[in-house]
Amino acid sequence: MRRFGPEVKILLAGISMGASAVLMASELALPENVRGILADCPFSSPWDIIKKVGDARGFNMDIWRPFIKMEARIYGDFELDAAEPVTAVKHANVPILLIHGEDDKFVPCEMSRQIAEANPEMIEFHTFPGAGHGVSYLADTERYTKLVRDFCEKIFS
Repeated sequence: MRRFGPEVKILLAGISMGASAVLMASELALPENVRGILADCPFSSPWDIIKKVGDARGFNMDIWRPFIKMEARIYGDFELDAAEPVTAVKHANVPILLIHGEDDKFVPCEMSRQIAEANPEMIEFHTFPGAGHGVSYLADTERYTKLVRDFCEKIFS
């Protein structure tokens, strides 16, 4: 804010883990010039994505959960369950455009559905048939561009 000033309007945006990060920021006391959030293919919680990836590789992640939580605390100095996008958006104070590819094999589209259902008043949710992880723009550039442009017009006007 010091560099550009408080009159510069900001859209927080991210794809995949970046999308989850900006969604977790949605519950914070953001500066007034942050007008909205664009999240493309976020996971619903750190544990949900760890479990999904581990289970897909044949591990019983429920057995490993206490060890993973302990390692996060010891080696990463954070609590695995301390922040979750699906919980954070319940307290969002800016509009959110949520986008997810329906053919996402890494982060299931269902995770975005859970996020959207957590605060339907603040979240505009769109899926892209046939799109994989983080490639909705490539799957339908025209539609993606229109959604983002319309969202920006709404939040920046």
